[in-house]
Amino acid sequence: QVRLVESGGGLVQTGGSLRLSCTASGSISSASWMGWYRQAPGNQREPVAGLTSGGTTVYGNSVKGRFTISRDNAENAVYLQMNSLKPEDTAAYYCAIRTEFGETIWGQGTQVTVSS
Repeated sequence: QVRLVESGGGLVQTGGSLRLSCTASGSISSASWMGWYRQAPGNQREPVAGLTSGGTTVYGNSVKGRFTISRDNAENAVYLQMNSLKPEDTAAYYCAIRTEFGETIWGQGTQVTVSS
């Protein structure tokens, strides 16, 4: 059973950058989908970025051109590079993986706060 742990969140100023990491306790090489989601207080959890095991990526419209998702199967990790951060990006960010069995596994989340 894979367990996910996010890290890398913090407080940054507008225009700054952060790199989030999602480390799995087990192999992610067989996962069909890996992605990042975020949720701000009072809002629904929204997809931010995702990728397939084959390397195909997709991004939410609000982060296109600013965020980049990547993975390292050897290290069982998924990353989210966030540049040109805006106050609107403030949220709890969650890593998610869809296993080969069709199950979705979530991490506990890491807080990102962008000040103006």
